Amino acid sequence: MPLSPQILQECPSQTAGPYVHIGCIPQAAGLECIYGGRHLGSEMINSKTKGTRIFIVGKIYDGTGTPIKDGIIEIWQADAQGLFCSPEEKRGKSDPNFRGWGRQPTDRITGAFQFETIKPGQVPYMNMDQLQAPYLAIWVAARGINLGLHTRMYFPDEGDANAKDPLLNRLEHQNRVHTLIAKPLDEGKYQFDIVLQGNNETVFFDV
Repeated sequence: MPLSPQILQECPSQTAGPYVHIGCIPQAAGLECIYGGRHLGSEMINSKTKGTRIFIVGKIYDGTGTPIKDGIIEIWQADAQGLFCSPEEKRGKSDPNFRGWGRQPTDRITGAFQFETIKPGQVPYMNMDQLQAPYLAIWVAARGINLGLHTRMYFPDEGDANAKDPLLNRLEHQNRVHTLIAKPLDEGKYQFDIVLQGNNETVFFDV
């Protein structure tokens, strides 16, 4: 029986495919003439941005432990005051010199990614009565991934806040919390690797 034309059907899911770089990060696909030579999300801060500068490096690994070299990673975060860059933010005015969003490709040779940003402040949880530990919200896309994957990065030097974080405490398998904690490198520099499958698989969220 044919469906009524008034009923919209869900489109089938597809992998990101080879064209995702052209649309999201054209410079990585060799198209230097778009967006003034820089892809959207390449710069999150400027000389006037408030807060502690940090540098994040990492790789995305597949189930065999091989770095993914054609991925895209985005981060979303609050500013140093814990305010998001959004007109819906009702707790105060966010830093106008901070974008709050970044997008980078993984390197085509090494599979590495990197972000220069600031350390976020604490953000209230759902009922506004409890603060979350400082974190970065992360989205990952690559060929072979039907839907983008969502995860978070927490900071290793925020032990007390991490221990009280309402989302970390909700994880059923507490022995996997460490997959969401970055590793400290030099001062102000962190390493956060994302593992898609296997024994050390990163915790992903259904959002």
